[in-house]
Amino acid sequence: MSLELEFLTELRHPLKLTPAVVGTNKSFLEVLAFNSDQAAMAAPNSAERKACWDARDQLWKCLDDSGDKAASCQKFQSKFEANCPAQWVKYFTKRRDFLKYKDKMQTEGFTPAEGPQQPS
Repeated sequence: MSLELEFLTELRHPLKLTPAVVGTNKSFLEVLAFNSDQAAMAAPNSAERKACWDARDQLWKCLDDSGDKAASCQKFQSKFEANCPAQWVKYFTKRRDFLKYKDKMQTEGFTPAEGPQQPS
């Protein structure tokens, strides 16, 4: 194949030669949608991170003040979910559970479960 013909082929089908598509049977629209999804997952900027952390802190304070009654903190939960990426919401929720568990272990201590009774 001549160099000019290769160039014209690339112009007509530029996505066929990209590394993300090589070896797949994806259509042009599937590749375009994939690339759009990747762009949507861009990291939050400084102001967006601060808004997320502030919303998280307000929610956690509400939950602490209400004895972990989520129903009374619904507006803070909604604000938290609106201001933070979904993966961050998931992470911070697990993080709060872990920190509460860790605090409980440090204050109350660990009580091992009783195992099976050994015959004497």
